[in-house]
Amino acid sequence: MILLNVLLIYFFRIILSQTTQNINVLLINEENNALAERSFEVAKEYVRRNPGLGLAVNPVIVVGNRSDAKVFLENVCRKYNDMISAKKTPHVVLDFTMTGVGSETIKSFTAALALPTISGSFGQPGDLRQWRALVDNQTKYLLQVMPPADILPEAVRAIVMKQDITNAAIIFDEYFVMDHKYKSLLQNIPTRHVITPVKSFSKDDIKTQLRSLRELDIVNFFIVGSLRTIKNVLDAANENQYFGRKTAWFALSLDKGEISCGCKDATIVHIKPTPDANSRDRLGKIKTTYSMNGEPEITSAFYFDLSLRTFLSIKSLLDSGKWQNDMNFITCDDYDGKNTPNRSLDLKTAFQEVKETPTYASFYIPEDDPMNGRSYMEFSTDLTAVTIKDGASIGSKTLGSWKAGLSSPLLLTDPDNMSDYSAQLVYRIVTVEQQPFIIRDEEAPKGFKGYCIDLIEEIRQIVKFDYEITLAPDGSFGVMDENGNWNGIIKELMEKRADIGLTSLSVMAERENVVDFTVPYYDLVGITILMKLPRTPTSLFKFLTVLENDVWLSILAAYFFTSFLMWVFDKWSPYSYQNNREKYKDDEEKREFTLKECLWFCMTSLTPQGGGEAPKNLSGRLLAATWWLFGFIIIASYTANLAAFLTVSRLDTPIESLDDLSKQYKIQYAPLNGSAAMTYFERMANIEVRFYEIWKEMSLNDSLSDVERAKLAVWDYPVSDKYSKMWQAMKEAGLPNSIEEAVDRVRASKSSSEGFAWLGDATDIRYHVLTSCDLQMVGDEFSRKPYAIAVQQGSPLKDQFNNAILQLLNKRKLEKLKEDWWNNNPNAIKCEKQDDQSDGISIQNIGGVFIVIFMGIGLACVTLGVEYWWYKWRRRPTISDVKQVEPAKSVRNNTEANTKINDGFTFRARNLGLANLKQKF
Repeated sequence: MILLNVLLIYFFRIILSQTTQNINVLLINEENNALAERSFEVAKEYVRRNPGLGLAVNPVIVVGNRSDAKVFLENVCRKYNDMISAKKTPHVVLDFTMTGVGSETIKSFTAALALPTISGSFGQPGDLRQWRALVDNQTKYLLQVMPPADILPEAVRAIVMKQDITNAAIIFDEYFVMDHKYKSLLQNIPTRHVITPVKSFSKDDIKTQLRSLRELDIVNFFIVGSLRTIKNVLDAANENQYFGRKTAWFALSLDKGEISCGCKDATIVHIKPTPDANSRDRLGKIKTTYSMNGEPEITSAFYFDLSLRTFLSIKSLLDSGKWQNDMNFITCDDYDGKNTPNRSLDLKTAFQEVKETPTYASFYIPEDDPMNGRSYMEFSTDLTAVTIKDGASIGSKTLGSWKAGLSSPLLLTDPDNMSDYSAQLVYRIVTVEQQPFIIRDEEAPKGFKGYCIDLIEEIRQIVKFDYEITLAPDGSFGVMDENGNWNGIIKELMEKRADIGLTSLSVMAERENVVDFTVPYYDLVGITILMKLPRTPTSLFKFLTVLENDVWLSILAAYFFTSFLMWVFDKWSPYSYQNNREKYKDDEEKREFTLKECLWFCMTSLTPQGGGEAPKNLSGRLLAATWWLFGFIIIASYTANLAAFLTVSRLDTPIESLDDLSKQYKIQYAPLNGSAAMTYFERMANIEVRFYEIWKEMSLNDSLSDVERAKLAVWDYPVSDKYSKMWQAMKEAGLPNSIEEAVDRVRASKSSSEGFAWLGDATDIRYHVLTSCDLQMVGDEFSRKPYAIAVQQGSPLKDQFNNAILQLLNKRKLEKLKEDWWNNNPNAIKCEKQDDQSDGISIQNIGGVFIVIFMGIGLACVTLGVEYWWYKWRRRPTISDVKQVEPAKSVRNNTEANTKINDGFTFRARNLGLANLKQKF
């Protein structure tokens, strides 16, 4: 029995020794790809622990530098030559180099010596330069399988195509190789994109890098890297305040963990691989049993499966007898560039037919095409939207999946929902406040309202987009200086800080050289004049202003002086009525010229009623006649001057055109500083100067004959210098820096014939006239230009907006906008019609006469009250005027103040003048 067991063990060992294949492997790796080497060791250990596989792996490992190709090749050749010397020629070369000159050196080495090779290098079709021109038999034993880090960025292409993304920034770290992706990743897709490595792990450097990308108008960011890199970039973006509806963030990583960051409020679409359902148990077992704990997990599994599959494919060739028994190997020293061994080995088919269960996901190997650049691990990824607030993840939402491939589409659970996680198409609009086109309104959705806001809202209904609107930093439309530098809206568009210039922007030739304009959205608009509306000065007491104040005072002095003299003459003349009552007792009119009567006589003498009876004495009559003559002259002069004074304003010649403005000097005028009107007048003046120089050169040209020079000789300069004089006058007047300043200067004018006039766009002036009753638009428009929307030069918005504006024109919606903002403008003021003085004297000028009447009536009423009071209460004694006194002796003289009364009482008159009553009567 014991002998039987010994025999069984002996025969079993013989069978094993006959089926176990010793495989010599030359493993070539890079210094920074230690994970691949650890996975290879796990695969070797897996083979050792599973004798049923019938494999024994004998590796020779060479690790080199990616950039030092010479040293790297020397080390590989030395190891390879040693294997040949030891009669252990390599069955296969496992090439784990990733990219660079080192990797290309290994490709050249294996192709030159015809060594069967399985490579895990990065590269798509044609990217492995040393394996580009392989013949058919070489494509069967020089094989490449793209690592997961090479295929995962293809998800960017799938997302861009699905979301119709027009711009993208792809940021990657050292775990990914993107050199060959610059031309192929988004090839044939109309997406402006930048592929750039993370500059460093410093947050400040990343912030600077992100700002540079944002300045390129990029709003879609893809981070392809480790979770650590993703966190660093997201933290930098948070500090730059790059989260919100205007930007979209996508994180692609081979790591199996969840993303994290200190973001205040961010939503990131996370794409990460997940093992196939039928491979999860095997993956867990390999990790637990063989300590395959390298990260990323998928990368460890890839190199493990690639190594194991290579071992099994070589064994399959050896077992099946398809391995060439007379395989010829030459050393590096023997290679002369022409003696590459000829191989007929079909390693590709053997590699493809391996039935070993994959550890993470199966390999995709095309059947007909060469493997190189087309083979990869066909893993699946999950797409989740991760929401982070205040540095903590508050939830995630599954969006779908993506299966690794060179042209695999996204598989979304809800395609419409995916659009919520893309950057909205938000254009930056720069503008200048200009009523009624752009009006600041804090209550409006975008902070502005006006004609242009309504226009862009109509356009965005056709061209789907959103926008944010800001004012130009310097408040200028855009003017070019002598050095060709621009400012205002044009500068913002040129330097790509804005996408759209929207306001009442005129189309000018020099502007069209640096920006693009859409078709006009508004009629031709020219320059016109804003002036103060002529107002005839009115005054209720205007009839008093006919004569100057000193004249009125002189008349008043003459009146009082004449009245006083008349009283003196009548008092002292022996022929006056009061001194000769008996002489004039039979006259019907008896008038005593007291001071009161003199004042009344002189006053009434100035009226058509006349002064009444004249003094009796001759001196008084002469004085009265003199006063009558004086009064006649004063009244006649006053009447004549009053008529002229009320009509003199009608003789003013109004300004009706630019020529009228240029021919006078009382009204200053100027356009807005930096405006199109300023440019117009400045250039017209420069043109006149240039014409003068040309004419002068022609007339002073010595080469001309006397006859030709005589034809040029004129007394006056043949070209007008109107604009030169006007430009000089404008500079002397001073150009206002804002519309508000210009309008204030116009309003501050003394009148329409003296002050300031503003020359500006007709729409600006028409709006101020519409919203004010003290301004007027003068003259016809000149230098007319259309208004249009400006965009960056070469921007696709030009064609999109052109189409939209033409549609709005056809639907007559632009006419409705004009109706809303001009005829139906809520700020329009209905002004009263100004009085026409040709109809007669207005109440505003003559109303003071009525006030005089009412004042006279009022004064008469007051006088009546005084008279009534005087007569009733001051002329009659009352009981209170009598008081009881001591009895007194009777006196004989009746002139004494005391009077005897019955019962011994006497009455004494109070000091009321009663004692003199007897004399009066």
